[in-house]
Order: sequence, then C-alpha cells, then structure tokens
Amino acid sequence: MLLEKGVKIPNPESVEIGHDVSVDRISGNGTMIHSGSKILGESTLILDHVIIGHENPATVSNCYIAPGVELKGGYFSNAVFLKNAQAGSGAHVREGTILEEEASIAHTVGLKQTILFPFVTLGSLINFCDCFMSGGTGKKDHSEVGSSFIHFNFTPNQDKATASLIGDVPRGVMLDRKPIFLGGQGGVVGPCRLTYGTVTAAGTICRKDELREGRLIFGGPGKTGNIPYSTGGKAVKRTVMNNLVYIANLVALMRWYEHVRSLFIDDTFPEALLSGMKDTLALGTNERVNRLKGFLEPIIDPGKRWAEIGRRFQSCLSEKGNERLMGDFINAFKARIIGSKKDYLGTIKDLSGDEKKTGTAWLQTVVDQVVGKMEQPVIELIKRN
Repeated sequence: MLLEKGVKIPNPESVEIGHDVSVDRISGNGTMIHSGSKILGESTLILDHVIIGHENPATVSNCYIAPGVELKGGYFSNAVFLKNAQAGSGAHVREGTILEEEASIAHTVGLKQTILFPFVTLGSLINFCDCFMSGGTGKKDHSEVGSSFIHFNFTPNQDKATASLIGDVPRGVMLDRKPIFLGGQGGVVGPCRLTYGTVTAAGTICRKDELREGRLIFGGPGKTGNIPYSTGGKAVKRTVMNNLVYIANLVALMRWYEHVRSLFIDDTFPEALLSGMKDTLALGTNERVNRLKGFLEPIIDPGKRWAEIGRRFQSCLSEKGNERLMGDFINAFKARIIGSKKDYLGTIKDLSGDEKKTGTAWLQTVVDQVVGKMEQPVIELIKRN
C-alpha cells in the first residue's frame, strides 16, 4: 500500500513495515525508505520528502518526522524530528528526544531525553543524553558540540538527576542569542548550566555552572591521585536547584508549544506532529521529575513528604506565567503571521526587539513561578534531614 501511495522503496522485500503502522500517517510525496530499514509503531508519522536509511539501514519506531528530514541510518524510537533535521548513520536516538528545525547530528551519536533547538549541530561519536541545548541565529551561526564529546549523566551514587541546561528556553526560542560551542574530546558533568556565548576548549571537562555570557572555559590534564573514597557524598542544593531550573524550562517550552507552535498548524505541520511534540516533551518532563525523586528519596523520608512534593510538581506543570505578558506577546505574534505563509522560523526572525523581549519575559515568569513554588519546600525538607 505504501508503494501505491507513491513511497519510494527501491528494494521492497528488504524493508519491514510493522503490522501496527498506519499507512495514512506516511506520506507518499517524495518519501524514500532504503534497503534493510524497519518502520514500526502505531504512532509513527512520516511527512513529505523524508529519506530513511540512505547510508545504512534505519529502524524507526513511534517517531514523528516532519518534511525534509533525513535519518541516514541507526535506531530511532519515540523521538521527534522537525523540518529539515538530520541524523547521520549509526545514530541511537531514544525516547524524550526532540530535534527542532534544521538541527543535526553527525554519525554515531547517542541521544535520549535530549532537546536541540533550531540549527544546533552535534559532531560525530557523541553521547549527549539528558541535555537541552539552544543558541545561535541560523545555519551559519549555530550552537555546536565537537566530536567525541560526552555528557556525563550517571553518578557513582547511581542517580541520574543530572540533566544539563545549555542555553535556556525563554531566550533560546527567539533565535537571537550568541551560539554556544562545546569543544571536541571534552565533556560536561551534569547537572550543569551554561549560558550563551560559552566556549569550552577542546579536551576540557566542564564541572561547574557558567552563567556569565561570553566566557572561555579551558583546562589541562587532570591531577593524578589515589585517595580514600566512598559513595554517598552529594552536592545536594546545587543538584536540586539545577534540576528545578531544568524542569521549569521544560514547562516554559510546553507553554510555547501550546500557544505559539499551535499557530502554525497546516499540511506541513499537522496537529498530529504538534501532538507528538507535546507528548514527547511531557515524557521528558516526567522523566526529570522522577529522576529528582530518585535523588531525593534517600535524603528525605520517602513517604508522605515526597507525596507532598510530587503534588506540588504536578500543579506546577500547568503554570502559565504572567498572563498579561503572554497575551501581549501572542497578539503581536499573530499579527506577524496574518496574510502571510505560516513560516515558524521566518516569523520569529520578523519579531521586533521589543516583541522578543516581551515573549522572553513571559516565558521567564513561567520558569520563575515553577522554581519559586518548588525551591523552598524542597530545600526545607533537605535541611530537616
């Protein structure tokens, strides 16, 4: 049936289509599936001019794929790829991952619970799980991660409350910030926060937050040593705060998807794709809350105290921020797209400086409200134990 729709499959006998795949969710307009590839999952959505498995066989399971995407080879599961995103061969992209417009990863990159904003580029041989990254203004001015980079996202205490925020949502969505560059053969030890204009030199392992813009971080070979050590020591407050800020940014991004991305529904960005983005983002937000829970439970009484915190988190996930700022920005944004083609990136570029400031201020109030409601009760529980 896919062939009848116009999907190009040069070697049909070598391609596996899962019994639960909906043919109606796969476009026949310029889509090509190469030899050895597998298309699986009832949620899988493949739009126009998508190329799968050009370099090596690719497995695609329950992914949402926008027009012009190329998945050149590897494994892709429960992830979202927006217009013209690319993934090189040997990729291993798992749940909670979103590559926004024209984001790209080269060969042999591992992602899970990772969000890359438009134009962000990752080199080869990279493990970049549990990260958010934004920055840059376009294809010639983008945030980048050099080859052989590692985000260290698992601790000797066996927790993964380690997500790193590289850039942020309130400013990153406006596509007008300095890019961030993380040099190759280096790494970041999560949870870490790095802001716009940050550069880490090749071979550098970044272990500390840097919230001052325009900084170069570099380090030589680490000191050798052999000292007594046991697991259990934790930088609790910093870990908690970085997790709260990360979660708050994901909540702000959900508001952006709901109120801004939703304005661009059309044949190239259907409701099903937006729904997949929101579901994937919600999955990632719940993952971060659960990872923070796993980090805190050995420290606080895991009974009623966490139940109280959990309820607070659930209420925070619906924070809208300052509604006056939201209304002012949405109205200005709508005025920019009236009578023109629905071009998401182009519309953002057309916003005035003041309009962008209003939008950033709105989203920052979402972040501030979430952190403000969660910081005191969580820190108080830690102090009592």
